[in-house]
Amino acid sequence: MTDPFLWLEDVTADASLDWVRERNARTVGEYTENARFSALEERILGVLDTDARIPYAGIRGEYLYNFWRDSDHVRGIWRRTTREQYRTENPEWDILLDVDALAANEDENWVWAGATVLRPSQTRALLELSRGGADATVVREFDLETRTFVTGPDAFELPEAKSGISWIDENNVYVGTDFGAGSMTESGYPRIAKRWTRGTTLAEAVTVYEGEATDVSAGASYSDVPGYERHFVSRSTDFYNSERYELNPVDGSLTKVEVPDDAGMSVHHDWLTVRPRSDWEVDGTVHPAGSLLVTDFRDFMAGKRDLTALFTPDAHTSLEQATWTRNHLLLVTLRDVRTDLHVLTPGDDGWTTSPVPGLPPLTSSGIISTDSRNSDEFFVNSSGFTTPATLLYGEVGGEPTPVKQAPSFFDAEGISTTQYFATSDDGTKIPYFVVKRDDVEGPCPTLQYGYGGFENSMVPAYSGITGLGWLEEGGAYVLANIRGGGEYGPEWHTSVLRENRHKVYEDFAAVAKDVVARKITTAEQLGIHGGSNGGLLMGVMLTRYPELFGAIVCAVPLLDMKRYHLLLAGASWVAEYGDPDNPDDWEFLGKYSPYQTTDPNADYPPILVTTSTRDDRVHPGHARKMAALLEEEGHEIWYFENIEGGHGGAADNKQAAFKSALTYTFLSRKLGL
Repeated sequence: MTDPFLWLEDVTADASLDWVRERNARTVGEYTENARFSALEERILGVLDTDARIPYAGIRGEYLYNFWRDSDHVRGIWRRTTREQYRTENPEWDILLDVDALAANEDENWVWAGATVLRPSQTRALLELSRGGADATVVREFDLETRTFVTGPDAFELPEAKSGISWIDENNVYVGTDFGAGSMTESGYPRIAKRWTRGTTLAEAVTVYEGEATDVSAGASYSDVPGYERHFVSRSTDFYNSERYELNPVDGSLTKVEVPDDAGMSVHHDWLTVRPRSDWEVDGTVHPAGSLLVTDFRDFMAGKRDLTALFTPDAHTSLEQATWTRNHLLLVTLRDVRTDLHVLTPGDDGWTTSPVPGLPPLTSSGIISTDSRNSDEFFVNSSGFTTPATLLYGEVGGEPTPVKQAPSFFDAEGISTTQYFATSDDGTKIPYFVVKRDDVEGPCPTLQYGYGGFENSMVPAYSGITGLGWLEEGGAYVLANIRGGGEYGPEWHTSVLRENRHKVYEDFAAVAKDVVARKITTAEQLGIHGGSNGGLLMGVMLTRYPELFGAIVCAVPLLDMKRYHLLLAGASWVAEYGDPDNPDDWEFLGKYSPYQTTDPNADYPPILVTTSTRDDRVHPGHARKMAALLEEEGHEIWYFENIEGGHGGAADNKQAAFKSALTYTFLSRKLGL
């Protein structure tokens, strides 16, 4: 069947952009040109810009690095400070780069995309800058002593591409980028890894590894810990499977690390940790999916298989995070989506486990940063739906102490959080949280959020924007922990891949039915919101379960599952969804693909679809074509496309505030808040 709106996939064509501008103007005129919207936008921008936010930082030797945006630094500043200064109330920051000044000087729409600092000297860095927030970046070498970019034939610089680059030493890097025809995978990521020496051209870089065009990506890396220097290469054959090799840098030979391709692994000092995503049988012992195993790396590479289980999941508990300090391993576990933090320590008699004391009650915690090279220090962040974030500093063996406290952005007095479980169509219990004001009696306008993919766990966390934009006004907020995430370990995800994807949507619908059955809300008062893979979730809810909802917000979505693998990074997600070119796969994909399953005669709830022109991960064509089709069929569709912003949908705080205010204004009006 011919796609009548295929022309909208031409991202920057005049006809496409004219179509976008026309719909943007309609949406802006309807929802944003009033005092209520302006006041909400201003309050949200205040949350994003306030200096009272926690400046989260990464430990790199003697310094802590932070990237910061506020009203005076719209594009942001990259800066660093010392441990001692950071733990004071008002640290003295050493500003390394002002991105606003850089953008103005170079007349470029630069958006910060990250930095890799040379260790241990910390005299150089490789900076990534994006035009308008796209995933593709330019890479430029930066001198941290002179605060200037390194230029000339000796500089490490890369033109715009989806690149990977990392230090070996001051004069050598590993690089994967667009080297020319055939050097990128079908997913748009590097296929070839090279060693590039300062003073030579990129064309002279020496190839150390090549993947296949059908892979997701390939790359090389270097562990620079003194006494444990190692080189590695890898190829990701799909989104969840990778082959990992130790590289001999002298003769170029490769030795495969014989762990399952679908397992996560890391090497720290002499330790190899493995987290299998499916059951792994070794010498007659079956290690279940989601466990964490450890062994001596050199012994393992020599053929020994003496594995110790550091964590074994159960029906309620999964591993969320495993992070090394210099001498210890920190584990964050989830028990029915509630976190615990433990320290594991190797010794002559094996491994010992102890809890980390002193964390705030009724919050979710995560490790923000450690110094695995030099110390046993760590930063942990804790927050809850109504509890602002607390950043704690700790050193293994002592009790973490608060060093930073985020302010409250909304009045949480009298707002409670309750966890419930809904029953999905196949009998699986699906946990979800409800956050609402105690004084709101009976059904009320409710916003349900979900994602359900790529093993991403949705845990309780503080959102000042949701609080002031929704909870404070009397609305209830629901976080649905549907399958596809990682809340109960890898099997919570792998059980709903490909032909079982329908279970994700059944889970989300089950939660929607349950909140109505509990009289928290009604179908007419229930709105839903999701982005990216969650945008696909929203599209399926619209086309398969329209009677359950009163309004939908669908952000940066996948919607055309017939062509998703042909657009930008889409080919890398075939392991998640299936291959639409395979008739057997299209049999199940075609049953739920929103763009192919709309019904002009159905009674759909109003929907707001948002995306970004500069999103080079999920093609804006998905959102455009779906909006055009729904519009043609006579459904109520509102559309807004940010001209920049990348996959996050916003390139700065002002754009993010506008997008959030638009979302809550639309939902408030449609749900009667």
